[in-house]
Amino acid sequence: MRDLGTVVRGIRTPIIKENDDLESIVVNSVLEAQKNNGFEFHDRDVIAITEAVVGISEGNYVTVDQVTQDIKNKFNNPQELGIVFPILSRNRFSIILKAIARSTKKLYVLLSFPSDEVGNGILDEERLDNSEYNLGSIITEDEYMKTFGDWLHPFTGINMIKFYKELIEKEGCEAVFVLSNKATDILKYTNNVLSCDIHTRMKTKKLLVDNGAKVYGLYEIMNEPIDGSGYNEKYGMLGSNKSTEERLKLFPRTGQQLVEGIQRRLKEATGKTIEVMVYGDGAFKDPVGHIWELADPVVSPAYTSGLEGTPNEIKLKFVSDNKYPDLKGDELKKAIQDEIRKKDKDLKGQMITQGTTPRRLTDLIGSLCDLTSGSGDKGTPVVFIQGYFDNLADE
Repeated sequence: MRDLGTVVRGIRTPIIKENDDLESIVVNSVLEAQKNNGFEFHDRDVIAITEAVVGISEGNYVTVDQVTQDIKNKFNNPQELGIVFPILSRNRFSIILKAIARSTKKLYVLLSFPSDEVGNGILDEERLDNSEYNLGSIITEDEYMKTFGDWLHPFTGINMIKFYKELIEKEGCEAVFVLSNKATDILKYTNNVLSCDIHTRMKTKKLLVDNGAKVYGLYEIMNEPIDGSGYNEKYGMLGSNKSTEERLKLFPRTGQQLVEGIQRRLKEATGKTIEVMVYGDGAFKDPVGHIWELADPVVSPAYTSGLEGTPNEIKLKFVSDNKYPDLKGDELKKAIQDEIRKKDKDLKGQMITQGTTPRRLTDLIGSLCDLTSGSGDKGTPVVFIQGYFDNLADE
């Protein structure tokens, strides 16, 4: 029996810049790592590339002024504009907010509370519980500042309402903040609405449209080029992040072509069918900071066909405790191996799977990769995974 299960390696590459041949860089980096470290390739190994370097190599960038122009075009040069449910992020949203503020004269900002949709807090929840407000309240900016305005995020040390207000006003735009968990409350202030939520975007837009608003979602901003800019026809500004104070990198567009090209070239080089995916944020939640690490619209925007689907696994502890309580050692191992070998091809709904993780393979592997590569200075934008699809019955 194999001594190792899943093995994950971060692969160092050259620093990726615009117009680099990313397909060749990934293939050459993985082959060089194999040569220098002595591992062997197998069918169903996985290579994953962070979406950041895919977008960079594509040159898929937009400027603040290009985003501003698209917003003006969509809303016909609005004098006032409302935004609903933006996330609280200097990297993810502040530069978008700059463009929005630059497009209008007065901006109404409706924020969810006690946190945004990915878990970034905006107030002291214990103080909320002891206040006159509840999750169904509308809290004005003055009321917020009086009751919660001294709150700072425990990790960043920043109050994002103050940060966002200063950013908006620097653009010569008047800013009005209101806290509410009901999207239609923005219509008390304006009918021109930019819906900024990520995972509930379709529901929010429909709700606002049904109530008479003129609405675009962030996924509809920069969904086509402006003056030769980058764009993303499917996700627009979703998945973008800060490049400079006047420039954003968009979610990548050519990922599917990339993963299929890498798979083909590695098949030629190794004789093995290696699965390949592009990954962004992993879909996991920090139990201390309560941040759900998924500000991208999806974990994986592109992947080869072998990564489709969900795990089909039995729960070893359940089988051991319930079917073989009196077995131990090699006898127990053999019995469980037999259970694995004879398991149904689709175990969905069966008790024998309880406690396994009912998530898509690309979401699970993307989380593993995001934790491996990190978002800082590790220098490993490529992750090589072996044994992910192995089980205890594999020899």
